[in-house]
Parts: sequence; C-alpha cells; structure tokens
Amino acid sequence: MLEKKRYYDIDWLRVLGMFTIFLFHNARFFNEEDWHVKNYELDFGMSVFVEILVHFIMPLFFVLSAIAIYYALKKRTNSEFMRERVIRLLIPLGIGMFTHIMLQVYIERITHGEFTGSFWQFIPHYFNGWYAFGGNFAWMGLHLWYLMMLFIFSWLMLSVFRSINSSQNFITKLANLISKLLGPYLFIIPLFLMEFLVSFSPETVGRRDFGGWSPFTYLVFFLIGYLLATNERYRPAIEKVRFISLGLSLLTVFGAYILLVEMGASRLAPLYLLVRATNAWSWLLTFLGFASRHLQFKNSFLEYANEAVLPFYILHQTVIVVIGYFIRDWQWAIMPKYLFLAGTSFVIILSLYEFLVKRINILRYLFGMKG
Repeated sequence: MLEKKRYYDIDWLRVLGMFTIFLFHNARFFNEEDWHVKNYELDFGMSVFVEILVHFIMPLFFVLSAIAIYYALKKRTNSEFMRERVIRLLIPLGIGMFTHIMLQVYIERITHGEFTGSFWQFIPHYFNGWYAFGGNFAWMGLHLWYLMMLFIFSWLMLSVFRSINSSQNFITKLANLISKLLGPYLFIIPLFLMEFLVSFSPETVGRRDFGGWSPFTYLVFFLIGYLLATNERYRPAIEKVRFISLGLSLLTVFGAYILLVEMGASRLAPLYLLVRATNAWSWLLTFLGFASRHLQFKNSFLEYANEAVLPFYILHQTVIVVIGYFIRDWQWAIMPKYLFLAGTSFVIILSLYEFLVKRINILRYLFGMKG
C-alpha cells in the first residue's frame, strides 16, 4: 500500500463498527441470554440480531486495529509504540474499572438478587473478589475487555510484526497467493483450525465470554488484519470478491441457523465451526471490499466521529445499562422500547463527550484522546 496515502475507508469502518456495537449492546437488553440488566420481556428477534452481529463485529475491530498498527509501526520505535498503547488503552481501561464500570456491576447485582442496598453501600463490596470468578471487581473492565486484549496482543505480537515487515519475500509470496480470484478466502482455514483447536477445551482456552469468540481466535483475526496491510495488492483482490463475499455471508447465516435451530447441532461441532469461521470472514471481506470501493473520502462528520469513537466506546455500555435499569419494567412493546433506549442513550453519550470529555484536557487524556 502507498505509505503516504490515508485510507479513509478504515476510518469509516471504525465509526460504522462502533455504531453497530452500540446497537448490539442495546439489543442485549432484550435478547434471551443473560446480561447485566434485562427487560421484563425478552425477544427472539433480538436474539437472532445479536447472534448475527456476534459473528463479525469484534473480529472486525481486531482486523481494523491491526491495520492501524501496521502504519503506526512505520513511524514509531517499539518503545514509542508501547507508550502510546499505554496511553490509548491501559489508562482508559483503568479509569473505567475504578469509576463508571462499578455502576454496571452494581446494577447487575441488585437486578439479579445478589445485593441489596444503595450504590454507595456497594462500593466497598466492588473490591471483593474477581468478576466472573464469584466476585465483583471487573478486572477486564466488562465491555472494555477489548482495550485490555488489544494491549496484550500489541505487546505479544510486536516482534512478530517487526519480523513480518523485514520479510519482503514472505510478504510478496503471500500476496501472490491471496491476490488470486478466491485467494482472500484462504484465511478461513487458519480461523477454522483455531476454532477447532480451542473447541477441545471450551471451559478454559476455548471460552467465548469475550464478544463471542476465543481470545486465541481473535489473535488470528489480529494477525490476518496486519498481513492485509502489508501489500497493496490485497485491496483490489478483496474489492473484486465483495459481491461473492456478501452472498456467502448471507448463505452461511442461514446455514448457521439451520445447524443450530433446525438440526440442533452443537456449537462445538466441526461443521458449525467451519460455517461460523466462513461467515465471520465473509462479512469482513464484504465490509472491507465495499468500503474500499465506496468510502475513500473524508468530510467533517468523519473527522468528528473518528475522534469520538474511543470515548463513545468507553462510555456507551454504562449509559445503556443505567437507562435500562430505570425502564426495565415499562410495559412497552419491544421495538418502541428499543428505539427509546437507543435514542436516549445516544443523546446522553454524545452529550457527555461533547460537553465534558472533548473540552476538558484531563478528561481527554483519561479517555485516550490526543491533546
């Protein structure tokens, strides 16, 4: 890829992806799986919506993050890069763990009958034990787990990425293979193999508590994303198959539904894991292909939204959970209530960003923004 050219499609995908995560977490209030707070009435349609998004939304962010890291490493030393990772990832994670994330844990405990009392009475109990292991302290920041995992991946893969950058022969040979007509789909193979391997230990390394995938599978997405940035020939190859990718995405959605709902297949069955890996990667190729072809421009909205993405991500789930707590017993139909929750949450999150985070320097720093 041209080093001096900025690909605005990556910025657009980051912004659109964040909005999709926002819609996803609003839907978690209504779907049939447990969450921090639930509506009095659950909905199968919301469950399907959540299931479809789980297949691609967080994998997309790991791919986009890896692409951004490729360009960051071109102009930063290892120490400069890791210092930036601390500022952009660990500081917002730590601030969230010790401030507003407490609200989510508190609301989960009182709505699940695990605590009685006020929020202020709960604060000392927040530090009792580890969340997900019988305690309350959200060591992974709940929805901020992505920041933690991205930091760990960045540290673990730094030397690997440097080695890839210096291996032009490997980069060229891989690009020759992947740039062929159906070459982009070869990345389904390592994704399926990793999903298959972690399925042997679903209670440990194969746990899918983080956005629906194993951390080891996220690491594969992360590595693939970096590889896609190393050679300019990937872009036209992915653009060329964008309609095929869209068709394959829709086909495997139905395939997954038939396997799980109609045939009662296990989520650990090899055939389902293959369909799942194919579905996820096909969606990513669809988004990358159409964005590369149609979103190579910037405007004032993109500039504003791109800066707001990280603070919006940090704040969004806490706001949704708090509002959900107050409206959970309202006797409204599902869709009007979903629109109310999403609309109200969006206005509050954007207001917090616009009038506080964006304008106060210390908050900008604590939320991972540039000065």
